[in-house]
Amino acid sequence: MRLGLGGEFAEQRAWMVEHQLRRRGIGDERVLEAMGAVPRERFVPERYRRRAYADSALPIGEGQTISQPWIVAAICEALELEGLERVLEIGTGSGYSAAVLARLAGEVITIERVEELARTARELIAEMGIANVEVVVGDGSEGLPERAPFDSIAVHAAAPAPPRQLIDELALGGRLVIPIATDAADMLTVFSRIGESVDPTTGEGLKREVIGPCRFVPLIGAEGFPE
Repeated sequence: MRLGLGGEFAEQRAWMVEHQLRRRGIGDERVLEAMGAVPRERFVPERYRRRAYADSALPIGEGQTISQPWIVAAICEALELEGLERVLEIGTGSGYSAAVLARLAGEVITIERVEELARTARELIAEMGIANVEVVVGDGSEGLPERAPFDSIAVHAAAPAPPRQLIDELALGGRLVIPIATDAADMLTVFSRIGESVDPTTGEGLKREVIGPCRFVPLIGAEGFPE
């Protein structure tokens, strides 16, 4: 008997978790469970749906992409979430990563600069019954100072340097995961706030760890790249 499309996607999702994530070093069981529970195909345009579980980024319109599954999992794992955190996400895109984060944290506020993408993501997240995600339209490079501090911040766009504003919005002990653009490649990097006083230029009050090379669209905004 042939599987229905839903069953086919469920099998692909399970394969993704085992082969693209666990076997490539993702070891956080909560992250693996979340990635196995969120239907990625719902966040992919219809014409790309059968490629939803390919190990690659896919276009979602407006010049933006949905990141490959491993990158989403790596960012989530690097945040080291335990379940009650307030997370700020920069670059909502399709809403897929926010849906995964919703299963790992207590509250997720996600910022998208493209209004049409934000609207679509907001509608889909509501349709799926995800109650702990709020979608905001704005310049993500500046974060949301009026809602700070945040326990964790995840950025889905490459910045020329760690944005000072986002560092300032991190709670003490918080973690910022962000791709930093270099001449060779974007480098997915974790900045942990270990001091009350911080200076991204000198590294004061911060611990820095590089996860590895990646590829992202540029972070556009006041503390990113010009449009």
